[in-house]
Amino acid sequence: MTVSGNSAPRSSAESVDLAAQVGRVAAPLRQQVLDVLRQAILSFHYAPGQRLIERELIEEIGVSRTTIREALRELAAEGLVKTIPQKGAVVVVPSPQEALELYELRAVLEALAVRRFTEVASDEQVAELRAAFEQLAEAASGEGETLRILKAKDHFYDVLLRGCGNRSVHSTLSGVQARLSLLRATSLAQPGRTGRSVQELRTMVEAIEARNAEAAVRACNHHIEQAKRAGLEGLSASSGVPFSGATV
Repeated sequence: MTVSGNSAPRSSAESVDLAAQVGRVAAPLRQQVLDVLRQAILSFHYAPGQRLIERELIEEIGVSRTTIREALRELAAEGLVKTIPQKGAVVVVPSPQEALELYELRAVLEALAVRRFTEVASDEQVAELRAAFEQLAEAASGEGETLRILKAKDHFYDVLLRGCGNRSVHSTLSGVQARLSLLRATSLAQPGRTGRSVQELRTMVEAIEARNAEAAVRACNHHIEQAKRAGLEGLSASSGVPFSGATV
């Protein structure tokens, strides 16, 4: 796919039938369209910086202008799309500084959540975290879809945050994770990254099960550092926006 600020034609090999993905499940049409567009962005069917032209989306997905606009507004609220005057909706390309600030905030909050979970979570909550991890490992095995892996990872972190006993950390970190969605997708898209991510989280879960807070926090920090490196390198490669020095 050609990456540019304009809508670019796709070859037949690159084409994805988005319209065929709508109507597969018993969900409101607006939600189906939102899910399809989100997956298209996170799988780089629409590249960072690419314009999302309403007329083309209507033709490609086969729904009304109103439904497309509602979905684009929701994607803008999630931080995946932004509206530029005279240009319309564009897939977000985080600046190096924005990305680093988000990863820095994630590192601080997630380390706190992991420490608190290790210290205060019940045995039942630790077992729930292990089960959520195994679901993530299963989703990541083979040729798992990016959105399926991200949903499994979101569930893993939801269990972690609910068990950490700090509602402020839970709500704040959930918002940070949402804003990092595109970078998380670029990270997982790097060759071998998904498997390494699973192993990093396995180390963290094992430390939590051993009630070793220091080891759990070290594993957490290592996981975030590797995710940051892969995410920024991947976004640089897919968008053409240099992230010089961003992963040092």
